[in-house]
Amino acid sequence: MPIHVDQMMQLLCRVSREKGMKAAVKHSGQGALLAGATAFVGGLVGGPPGIAVGGALGGLLGAWMTSEQFKPVSQIIMELPPAEKQKLYKEAFAIVKNLDWIDVLELTLFVMQNADLKFLLAKTVERFFTRELSAQIKYGE
Repeated sequence: MPIHVDQMMQLLCRVSREKGMKAAVKHSGQGALLAGATAFVGGLVGGPPGIAVGGALGGLLGAWMTSEQFKPVSQIIMELPPAEKQKLYKEAFAIVKNLDWIDVLELTLFVMQNADLKFLLAKTVERFFTRELSAQIKYGE
């Protein structure tokens, strides 16, 4: 039975919420750049010990900067443009198309009770976010 794009997005949102998936889409590169820049400045000011201190401080500052930029994957999924949702739909549908289900409710119950299916769908979302959005994913909280 076919499933609409919006229904698949709801299913993927449910899986990502259960897995505690969060993504940093835009600012993760800035955090890495800041860590490298402070290590460089530390090296100019303090030599080899300055590199270590600058790198450590920059790494902490970079981690702090990006930690607030992580958003729930479910929120990002719902904000995706229609073309991106269609791409994600095709990848996720490839996993569930051969399962025996009658309606979306039955599919959702089946997926949420099956750890392997949840894992496969979560990995599909993770690969999509990494490849298409250059996002960094973290699990749990």
